[in-house]
Amino acid sequence: MGLIGGIARTAVVAGTATAVSNRVSRRQANRWADKDQQAQDSADAEAYRQQQYDQQQGYPPQQGYPPQQAYAPPPPQEPAAPAQDDTLTQLQKLGELKAAGVLTEEEFAAQKARILGG
Repeated sequence: MGLIGGIARTAVVAGTATAVSNRVSRRQANRWADKDQQAQDSADAEAYRQQQYDQQQGYPPQQGYPPQQAYAPPPPQEPAAPAQDDTLTQLQKLGELKAAGVLTEEEFAAQKARILGG
């Protein structure tokens, strides 16, 4: 057998191997598809049985309920009461504004009540 005969034999062997490999791949893919279809059919059958049972029990048909929402976040917390020093500083500035004539007695009383929380 010459060079051409060896090449021809190699081509036949390679072609046969490719054909067999493709056949095995197709068969395996078909088996997987059959298993997937059986699983889907089983799930569909179970859903149908559940629906029939629910109807026999008098349950209303299930609908696509909207997803449940998580609880609302807690409301923002009130800021902590101002520190004693902060309150004193605000009252001092308020007194200075009143003494300078910027605030009237009524405005001073209202702002003082706001600062003291009352």
